[in-house]
Amino acid sequence: MAPMTTNWAPQDGMVTQKMIDYWEARARGGVGLIIFEVVTVDKSFPYMINTVGLWDDEHVASFRKLAEAVHAYGAKIAPQISHPGPESFSWLKGIQPVGPSPAICKTHGQVCRELALEEIEPIIDQYGETARRAREAKCDAVEVHAAHNYMLAGSFLSPLRNKRTDAYGGTIEGRLRFLIEVIRRIKAKAGNDFPVIVRLSGDEHVPGSRSLRDSLYIAPRLVEAGVDAFHVSGGVVSDLFWWVLPCLGTPPALNVPAAAAIKKVVNIPIMVVGRINDPLLAEDILRKNEADIIVMGRALLADPELPNKAAQGRFEDIAPCTSCGQGCLRAQLTWEPMTCVINPTVGREREMLITPAAKPKRVLVVGGGPGGLEAARVAALRGHKVTLCEKETKLGGQLNLAVIPPTKQELSKWIIYLSTQVKKVGVEVRLSTEVTTEFVENMKPDVAIIATGGEPLIPSIPGVDKPKVMPGTSVLKGKVAIPKGKVLIIGGGMVGCELADTLANPGYDQSAGQLEVTILEMLPDIGLDIIPQTRMLLLPRLKEKGVKVITSAVVKEILDDGAIFVKDGKEEIIRGMDYILLACGTKSVDPLSEKIKDKVPEVYVIGDAKKPRKALEAIAEGAEVARKI
Repeated sequence: MAPMTTNWAPQDGMVTQKMIDYWEARARGGVGLIIFEVVTVDKSFPYMINTVGLWDDEHVASFRKLAEAVHAYGAKIAPQISHPGPESFSWLKGIQPVGPSPAICKTHGQVCRELALEEIEPIIDQYGETARRAREAKCDAVEVHAAHNYMLAGSFLSPLRNKRTDAYGGTIEGRLRFLIEVIRRIKAKAGNDFPVIVRLSGDEHVPGSRSLRDSLYIAPRLVEAGVDAFHVSGGVVSDLFWWVLPCLGTPPALNVPAAAAIKKVVNIPIMVVGRINDPLLAEDILRKNEADIIVMGRALLADPELPNKAAQGRFEDIAPCTSCGQGCLRAQLTWEPMTCVINPTVGREREMLITPAAKPKRVLVVGGGPGGLEAARVAALRGHKVTLCEKETKLGGQLNLAVIPPTKQELSKWIIYLSTQVKKVGVEVRLSTEVTTEFVENMKPDVAIIATGGEPLIPSIPGVDKPKVMPGTSVLKGKVAIPKGKVLIIGGGMVGCELADTLANPGYDQSAGQLEVTILEMLPDIGLDIIPQTRMLLLPRLKEKGVKVITSAVVKEILDDGAIFVKDGKEEIIRGMDYILLACGTKSVDPLSEKIKDKVPEVYVIGDAKKPRKALEAIAEGAEVARKI
């Protein structure tokens, strides 16, 4: 299991029961080795506001409880130890970040100062002492983070950040020195038999950074210094964040070529990480001898039982990670607790156990989108008799539209998984069934869960009823074909941007007609509701397709072939459009809850029917409601 920041640690750096429950669930699920999230070696330089620590002997006892919990299921644990260096949230302590050289840290916008030569040795010793404490806490190994031109060890190793002209820089040997001395100190403090894993970027993929050729040179040197395994990643956080934490639209198993190359020059185990969400893909990598150990991160958030289910051949029962980043990556950027769209029990393993209902009830779920499907699944698992009604001909709700834009097809895994599970647990599914008050009166359910979702918001703009104006969803649903011409999209959030990505065609492909797209957005930029990694890939793609973008533009009136808008206090007009598509958000659809509240003992409204949001909230609310009925 890859190390992922949870933001759950208290300010004192201790391991809490909540954290133990989380990792214990993954150990119980069959994970062989858990690489624990970043553990800071120096109290003065926290990695995050809520950072786990092993900077003091007082941390050993709490870490030992975690190790013992993991060991009870046969798993091993290795904390990832690091000095955050340039990435330190040092304003918490009023101390300037440090690095191999003075620089502006792109990840936080802080200016780090260059470490003096005499300051390096005490930090190396901190790594050694932290490893000693890890061993005393019954951990099975440590991992040193030296990848991504990131944190202190990664910064020393990369020419992008290391500009030193002394013994710790200048040449590849100099840049390697800090890491080699750290490894040797760990062995000296924790014992030669205590395994050390190094997380290494096989290739940083940025001009002026460390290349795969460099990695092939330094890997044997690090083995000589005492490294017992390499954990191969790739990319640079500041410039290729989408490679470090790959999202929808990135290649699966994108670090495997680098891992396979490094495997040929060393004789220690090679671990590989990066968009390996499918156990069959993982098995293929091992069969081809491209790596020795598969590292999964977000896939084990989605389903902690993935290893056990894969071993049993229960592939359709694995809750799938789609690399959406909505619950995990977004949390790291907003400092919110980590969660997962398809698994809302992340971080709430103890409180979100599925227990048998004290009294089985007749449950009606109205709406077969993600929230309704999850509610039905959990309710049935608890012993309730569940009927799910969906007015359309298939399940999935708005996810059926979300899978249409380029790079988004993987979201279909959620529909497939949830649709399969509700049938396996005995939910009665009725498609093409619109629920009315009469339907409810005849059925007489004990509980009604309203998950009727939302519909496109039509803004009250003069001219919105013009013949050429339509919701963007009409195109995604296949109700309207736009083979060529000029399209104006009003709204540049995620939906508007993905609609443009779907439609825009600069005409290079002679088999398709040229389609010019312009986005009008009232905010200063487009795609602000998209997670950064996905946005970093989407915006250049829109530019390549020739999509024109007008921001800070408030639409005043829609014309027959365009719009009047106000930008920077001036009124402007855009004309010559063949189609005008609206991507202005969603409004709730709830035609039932008020009408049946006196007819059904318990009525709950979840997801977009309650308030327009994302699948993250819809599934979480479905899971919570089904656990309390």
